[in-house]
Formats: sequence, C-alpha cells, structure tokens
Amino acid sequence: MTDTETFRQEARSWLEENCPPSQRTPREGETPPAWGTPEFTAEARQWHERCADKGWTCPTWPKEYGGGGLSNQEDRILRQEVGRIGSMIPGGSFGTHMLGPVLLEYANEDQKRRFLPDIVHGRTIWAQGYSEPGAGSDLASLQTRAERKGDEYVINGSKIWTTGANNADWMFCLVRTDPDAPKHEGISFILFDLKSPGVTISPIELISGASEFCQVFFEDVRARADNLVGEKNRGWDIAKRLLQHERSMISGMGVGGGAARSGGAKKRVAKQHRGLADMAVAYVDVEDGRIVDDALRDAITQNEMDTICLTLTMKRAGEEAKAARGPGHTASMFKWYATELNKRRQEILVSALGTQALGWEGDAFAPHELQQTRSWLRSKGNSIEGGTSEVQMNVIAKRVLGLPD
Repeated sequence: MTDTETFRQEARSWLEENCPPSQRTPREGETPPAWGTPEFTAEARQWHERCADKGWTCPTWPKEYGGGGLSNQEDRILRQEVGRIGSMIPGGSFGTHMLGPVLLEYANEDQKRRFLPDIVHGRTIWAQGYSEPGAGSDLASLQTRAERKGDEYVINGSKIWTTGANNADWMFCLVRTDPDAPKHEGISFILFDLKSPGVTISPIELISGASEFCQVFFEDVRARADNLVGEKNRGWDIAKRLLQHERSMISGMGVGGGAARSGGAKKRVAKQHRGLADMAVAYVDVEDGRIVDDALRDAITQNEMDTICLTLTMKRAGEEAKAARGPGHTASMFKWYATELNKRRQEILVSALGTQALGWEGDAFAPHELQQTRSWLRSKGNSIEGGTSEVQMNVIAKRVLGLPD
C-alpha cells in the first residue's frame, strides 16, 4: 500500500469515527438533529474542535502553527474523503481563508506563533479593515492614519462595509503611515484588538434587512508596534495578496457548500412549482421527474452545468496556485463569474417560488420563503464586495489577457 493509500484509509477511518451525524449526509435510518437546534449546534462545535485539534481546519498549514502539515496531495485526499461522507471541513472564516495565508507569507515568526493557532481553533474572529467612505474601488486612496508613538501606533479614521465587525475580536487593517508618499506607497498592514478604547462599530442595515456590514470609527486607537505585518509603508503588497485570497474565497459561493445547498433547494422547489406566468402551482410528474415548465427546467439545467464548469476550472487553477504558492490574478476571473452565477441562481429560485418569494413578513409565507427573499436581495451585493465586477474585469483584461491600457 502506498503512502497516499495509507493516508486515505487513515483519514476515512478518522472521519467515520469523529464526524457527528448532523455534520454529514444522513445514512439510511439516521435522523440527525435538525439544523439550528441546540443539539445540532453542539455537534457542529464538537466537529470543529475535533478537526482543529487535528489541524484539519487548516490542513496544509505547518504543524508548528496548529495546522495539519499535509501535503497538497494529502489535502486533496482529505477533501475527497470529507466530501464522500457529505460533510465539510469546518472553520472557514476571514482568518483561515484570508489573513492566515498572508501571515504565513509575510509575518515574522513571533506573529505567526501568536496569531495562527487561534485562527486554526477559531478562538479569534477577524474583520477586514480595507474600504473607506472615500476609498472603495480606489482603495489606495485610503486615509485612515497610523502614527508611531513609542512602542505603539495611534490610529485615526474609519472603515466601511466591514463584514462582521460587530461580532469580531480583532481587525487586520490597512493604514497610511506616510501621508506624503505616493498613494500606493506609505500604506502599512497592522493588526489590533477591536475592543481597544476608541473603536466605535455601527452596523449598516442592508436591503435584505440584515446588518452584517458595519462602519468602524477609530479615535486614537492604540495598536502594538510589533503587530505591524511586513515592512512599514509596504502594506500595499500584502493588501493585493490578501485580495487575491479574498476573491478566491468569494468564488466559493458559486461552487461550495452554499451552492450545493442552493442546488438542492432548486430541485425541491422545482418539484412543487412551475415558473408561473399565471402564478399557479403545479407538481412535477413523479414518474419521469421532469419539471413541467420548460423555461424553468432549462434555467436550472444551465445553472448546474455552469456550476460544474466553474468547479472544474477552479480545481485546475487551484492546483496551479498551490505550485505557485498562492492564488494569482485568475482569482479575479473566478470572483467575477461566481458572483454572477450566484445572482442567477437566486433569480431562478425566486422565479420558481413565484409570489411566495416576494414576501417580507407575515403568516402567509413560510420561513424558508422569507429567507429566500432576503437571499435574493443579499446576492445583489455579490458584484460589489471583494472588489466590484468592473474592477475584476480590469484586472482580467490587464493581468490575465495582457491587453494594453
């Protein structure tokens, strides 16, 4: 038996023994706890802790920082085996997908040992301090200042569209440390505790009714000087690298667990509704499984085909990225396509549910129908967050296709 075969058998045995029933596709005869119940939540926490203890929330990170120390090939096998039981590797967050990879690349040894293990175990929730009211697509125009005073930096300014800041513990933040330098220079990358005096967090209500985005204000906020990552005034290099990781993460909405769950939802609603010119409700013929409405059937099929194509292309690019030690400019291509794909998916779901997808509140709508309304509205922001679609197309034109300015 080869080393990879041995690893596969060991991983399979460990997963079978340690993955709780509610965190995998139920086996015949199993009735796992319903989603959102205390039992489900407890098993989800247990699953995360078990994977974190093994380093498998961040499988390829070095063991000395809490990771699994797996090779790229072992990581592929692990993900195949996790998928085989219908589960997911827990712990996906800004820390694991965005900050952690750039710390591995740019941070010093002390910073890696202080911050990475807590990311692996989910002990620290991170928020991203990038966009500002006057620096969105033109991020390098940011004006939040950090002035060195002794062993600390004093930070003043504000950030906006800060996802999850109201629930976060720490922030990784772009700050201007040399106001006289050209705008792409004089920027630094620093980490600090959001519970520090001088931090004010104000949630922003979205069209979907949610408040996951915030504006964060800094008034004489003090951060340890040794929390500055990389070289002072060279933070733009780190910023660009982290954006590549962010765009790769966002691309996952087109092919990851959320997409899979939405795919299942499309099939469920398709069996109950047709795309309703007269807003009537009909059921799919159980004998042949065909969706009654031709247009809806075609839209669902096309969306699933596009998802498969994106999945395979991202997989190929992912292998190339590992060989190149990180994502490249193709991350912009995937971010653009995946967000458009997700928006189309939400439109299909709304079409399938008809008027039942257009409710905001009230007993006339089931909870999943109300949630679908909000998911559809929320998806409109996909082509803005993580860099607008227009910014992505500029990157694709210049860096992927090599077109002239």
